[in-house]
Formats: sequence, structure tokens, C-alpha cells
Amino acid sequence: MYRTVLFLLFSMGTIYAQDLEKPRTVHVFVALCDNVNQGIVPVSKTLGDGQNPRTNLYWGALYGVKTHLKRSADWELIKTWESENMPILERVLFKHTTTNTYLLAEAYDGKYIEQTTIDFLKAASGADVQEVFFEAGVYSFGGAADLVAYVGHDGLMEFELDIDLQPLNTKKRDAIMLACISKTYFTPYLKETGANPLVWTTGLMSPEAYTLKWALDGWILRETDAEIRERAAKAYHAYQKCGLKGARNLLVTGY
Repeated sequence: MYRTVLFLLFSMGTIYAQDLEKPRTVHVFVALCDNVNQGIVPVSKTLGDGQNPRTNLYWGALYGVKTHLKRSADWELIKTWESENMPILERVLFKHTTTNTYLLAEAYDGKYIEQTTIDFLKAASGADVQEVFFEAGVYSFGGAADLVAYVGHDGLMEFELDIDLQPLNTKKRDAIMLACISKTYFTPYLKETGANPLVWTTGLMSPEAYTLKWALDGWILRETDAEIRERAAKAYHAYQKCGLKGARNLLVTGY
């Protein structure tokens, strides 16, 4: 009986400590797939409509960020709202079901892929802090997020940026870039931000949300960068059937 009481008290204390723990936040910037305005191999008209989040390949489709996380048992969709800040069309807020982790994802109009990239990189540098109010809580994203992610076509293959990305503080943010050949094209910019390249790519890829989700699974568990990258590679192989060796060569971590 005595041991049972101690166990219950310990369990309650652990849960209470977790509840009081400062939330960890993830901010995902999604450039909607756009047949007309991006230099991509065209997909179907509905999947490639960069102005329609509901059907878009990277948002509302089966493996889009919003749909895939919504269907996951690990994430609870707690808020959806249309953005009043163009070029963002829709925003969603998720809470992880077993930890104090919140994820904000934003669907950018596909013709504004350059702005999506800029906003992602600025957040990686600590700039443009955003606060989201939900129930009694205030959750910080943008430059205050612990992890920032870019999902979509690699627009840096078509344009260059001239922006100041000097880090605004000493906080080390993690960054995930799911886009074709993102390591090559994002390197000069990401180095300026001071962010840690947790997962990015060395070749052509499909930036669907299962890779992001599996990487987040490891990040939430506070695994090493190598372990998180391995999860991402396993996810890509599981869905793309490309071979685990190929997936490991494609999805890498660090510089």
C-alpha cells in the first residue's frame, strides 16, 4: 500500500511538472504547390492550384501538412482559421497529444513562394515573432519557435534573396527544409541565420508531410540529430519505396 501511494504521488508529480513545462513550438511554412507560378513538373489541376489550400498537394491532399497531421493520432487539430495576412491563405494550430508541444502551420499562396522562403529564413534567424492565443494560453512562433520548417518547391533554384539574416539572439533554432536539393540552395542563407539544419535534402524529392511528421516524432523525444534524420529517411522510404540507402543519401543533417 505504501509503495502504491508513493508511486501515485510520483506519477502525479511527473504529470504536474510536464503541465508546468514551457511549451515547445514548431512553425511550418508551406508554399502551396502551384503549376502556374512555380518552376515545377505540373501535377493535376486541383493538386497544383496554388490558391486553393483545400485541395493542394502540400496542404489539403492526403499527404499534405494539414490533412496528414489531422489524421495522425499524435496530433490534435485545435484551431483552423483563414488568414487576414496575405499571402497566407490559411493557418492551423495543432497540439501534440502526449507532450506540451504546439505546431503552427501556414499555407502560403503558391505564387508568393519567394515571400514564403523569406519568412521561413527570417524566423530561422529569430525575427518576426508571432503570438497565437488559444484558450488561456499564449504560444510563440515565428522567430520564437524552437523548430522552423519549410515545405514546398525550392524556389531558390529560380531566384536569389538579398535580405539581412543575422541572428537576433543566441537561441539555437532547429530547421527542416523539405524541398528539392535544399542543402545546396539553402546553405548560404541558413548559415547566416545561425539555425541548425536538422533535416534537409541533397536531391529531388516529394516534400509530403510524412517525412516531416516522422522527423518531429524524434525531435519531440529529444533524440539526436542523426536519429531524427534516420527517422526522416525511414519515412521517405516507407512511403516512396525508394530504398533505405537512397533515402539516407537524400535526407541528411548538418552542414
